[in-house]
Amino acid sequence: MRKYAYKIRLIIAGIILFLAMLALWGIYPLNILDLQFTALMQRALTTAAYSAVVLFCIVVLFTVVFGRFYCSVICPFGILQEFSALVLRYKRKNTKVKNYPYKHFICAVVFGALFAGSAVLIRYIDPYTIFGSALSFSIFGLIFTLCILAIVFFKNRFFCTNICPVGAFLGNCSKNAVNTMNIDTEKCISCKMCERNCQSGCIDVNNKKIDNETCVKCLKCYSICPKGAIFYGNKKQEFSPSRRKAVLGTSAVLFLAAGYYAGIKLTKDFVKKVKDVIFPAGAKSSESMMNKCLNCNLCIKNCPSGIIVKADNKFKTVHIDYSQGAGFCKFDCNKCALVCPSGAIKRTSLEEKQNTRIAMAVIKPEDCVKCGHCVFACPKGAITKNNGQIAVIDASKCIGCAKCAKVCKPNAIEIFAVKEQQVI
Repeated sequence: MRKYAYKIRLIIAGIILFLAMLALWGIYPLNILDLQFTALMQRALTTAAYSAVVLFCIVVLFTVVFGRFYCSVICPFGILQEFSALVLRYKRKNTKVKNYPYKHFICAVVFGALFAGSAVLIRYIDPYTIFGSALSFSIFGLIFTLCILAIVFFKNRFFCTNICPVGAFLGNCSKNAVNTMNIDTEKCISCKMCERNCQSGCIDVNNKKIDNETCVKCLKCYSICPKGAIFYGNKKQEFSPSRRKAVLGTSAVLFLAAGYYAGIKLTKDFVKKVKDVIFPAGAKSSESMMNKCLNCNLCIKNCPSGIIVKADNKFKTVHIDYSQGAGFCKFDCNKCALVCPSGAIKRTSLEEKQNTRIAMAVIKPEDCVKCGHCVFACPKGAITKNNGQIAVIDASKCIGCAKCAKVCKPNAIEIFAVKEQQVI
């Protein structure tokens, strides 16, 4: 079983990557992306949903007990790097990667902002967000991914071990985990086969040590060791806090506070400038969307109307553009709410979505030709018209789906954003 452990883990990782790609391409077989760490944390913090809190606790507890398997089995961006390394580094030796402390500062800043209720910082470095952006052909996502894959060629999973904030968080949980990767000093013959094949560069054969903080538990060393000297299990941990660690921890706390403050300020400053943006039902407001959306673009790929668009110069997160796709929000669809893993779009029922005002329609009397098409198109019955008269919109019923504007040939109907969504 030992020699097949790596291949079995690799097959499971490949299946997870495939399912994640299907989800991000709009084919949604199951909620596999609900396990993505940052999105899960965001949903747990902002919605306090029971399922999100439980799943988040399970991921953290699993890491504390078994180590950092998340990065090699669940994270699609990490798995993508591993498969890329198999191609890019064919017949090349892996290089030892130094464990740099600055990753803790990156982690502290971006998660500090997230704890403040803002995803402004983390969506530019979160692995799940980058993966989603790349698969939806976002320029930022594609460029970032290509840069990371270039790093993979020289330093393998350097991003996972020294940059990724999720990796830094889980690494802290994993370094003193109940079960870790270890070297049996009596069996080891110092052939360094494990060290040469370690994708994280975390094995030091000379000192017979494995850095379980950076180890992503790929199990390759475990499978290829000719003497079975690499073992996975419980080993008494040596805990010796040093001055360097104390200084590092104190500095990280300061960066956490700085990130917390920056997250609040950046969001408020930006949202003040934005007034005319429409969001999917459940997003609540521009400030809420700015704070919660990770820009994974999953809602874009799963919107059957094609009206949800990527972040642009107008607004820095996904939003609705009625000039795109079908031109209106389908009344019998709430798929964006069902697939959003971060809670940026609240998981509303179809009935609640059908009664949520996301915008407001207004008829321009001077352009109306009294055809009455809008009356029949409105799914809420909010538009009425007497014979020979201009159509009239009942503001108490309109939800801003834009179906009326879509059928209006003289373009006599305009759709305006609302400051905050309401259930009517």
